Amino acid sequence: MEDKKPIHEVAVLLMKGFTEAWNDMEEALLEVEESLQEDRISRIAVVEDGTVVGWIAGQSNYRGKAWELHPLVVEESYRGKGIGKALVDDFEAVVRARGGITIYLGSDDETNSTSLYGEDLYPNVLDKVMNMTNRNRHPFGFYKKLGFEVVGVLPDANGFGKPDIFMAKRVQIGKERGE
Repeated sequence: MEDKKPIHEVAVLLMKGFTEAWNDMEEALLEVEESLQEDRISRIAVVEDGTVVGWIAGQSNYRGKAWELHPLVVEESYRGKGIGKALVDDFEAVVRARGGITIYLGSDDETNSTSLYGEDLYPNVLDKVMNMTNRNRHPFGFYKKLGFEVVGVLPDANGFGKPDIFMAKRVQIGKERGE
């Protein structure tokens, strides 16, 4: 890609949307540039003047059958306008076209956005996950609306009481069971 402006805009968007994960421009730029490899998916959403307002990326695992969606970010002033949904829909279409069956993601709760935050999830982790509620617009609510399901959680992934919530969605059914 000769025009580096969109790469820079995506890196800025990444830093603004994920303040806990990317707070260094060099790291953000590296993340964006790595997403441009041939075996990955990287898509942007732009408005009429060409400004980048959203980005989704991912990579394949499990011999191309499962794809990790990471990350998805939409400029705050454009949230709630269907951009995130459009990016996920497009990502799903590309995954299907590449023969993928499942998309999965992790969504951390480091900001007291779910009922899992601050809790000791051991023992009986799955009982607590089954009763999880959304306190403050955690992304798991957005993904649930798009058909993703909570498939697990990694307690304390980001420190005590700060879990990573795993979600997945089947996007293609094989011709035969198990395919």
